[in-house]
Amino acid sequence: MNEPTNEQMQKEAKIKQDICEIGRKVYEKGFGAANDGNISVRLSTNEIWITPTGVSKGALQPEMLVKVNGQGEVLEGELRPTSEMKMHLKVYEMRPDIGGIVHVHPPYATAFAIAGLPLDFATLPESVVLLGTIPVAKYATPSTQALPESIASHVMNHQGVLLENHGALTWGKDLQTAYYLMESLEFTAKINWIARQMNGARELSVERVQELVALREKMGFMGETPVGVICPPGIDVCSASEQSTSIKESQTLTVKIDEQQMEQIVNRVTEAVISRLQLPKIK
Repeated sequence: MNEPTNEQMQKEAKIKQDICEIGRKVYEKGFGAANDGNISVRLSTNEIWITPTGVSKGALQPEMLVKVNGQGEVLEGELRPTSEMKMHLKVYEMRPDIGGIVHVHPPYATAFAIAGLPLDFATLPESVVLLGTIPVAKYATPSTQALPESIASHVMNHQGVLLENHGALTWGKDLQTAYYLMESLEFTAKINWIARQMNGARELSVERVQELVALREKMGFMGETPVGVICPPGIDVCSASEQSTSIKESQTLTVKIDEQQMEQIVNRVTEAVISRLQLPKIK
């Protein structure tokens, strides 16, 4: 086995320091109590640095981290890797473009996960562009093979998932991106929860969301996005009640048009029948 070069050693030292820094950030933000959460960075095609089991993210030190291969076998490190490592390996396996993953239990996002509510609201422009939709992955017992299987159907078309009755998981091209996605996810969940306690969340119209989706694509973001709601003409945001009113008005208009057309048809048929029978027209 070749000895690592000085450049490789510096790169790995930086990665390990970054993981510890992100660990402190998520702990200080209250995204995980005690030993909750895990973080990883892909070093190469078959090498991953990941956090150990049983250590608070706020107390991480570089020497505590564990290097594993794509099969989860330990390559370097004294501690055992997180018991939820398989979830990270599944994302890396399915997405060669992913370089970093963050799993934590942020309060508002976890509340939505417990309620079984995906973050698919078109309420904040930034969320539509940066996050897209965040689905809820079916509950699976932590540390079991069922956990990576539960997220598999969501990995390709999203940048993260809510883990039902568990927490949240985000992935990105690098660790910083994955972390900022987690921040955005929690912020989106918090704002939507607060709005629901007030007068209800009002969403962007379909037309405004389409503009944001075009911007999202120009920025290189892919995956599913919220669709927006049908608002009254000239209205950019509306609530569920306003949306319902708009739909009812549209349906009523359609019915009226159909009735008018039917009346015209009946009149024409009546005139034709009277003409054929040579009866006087009814006035």
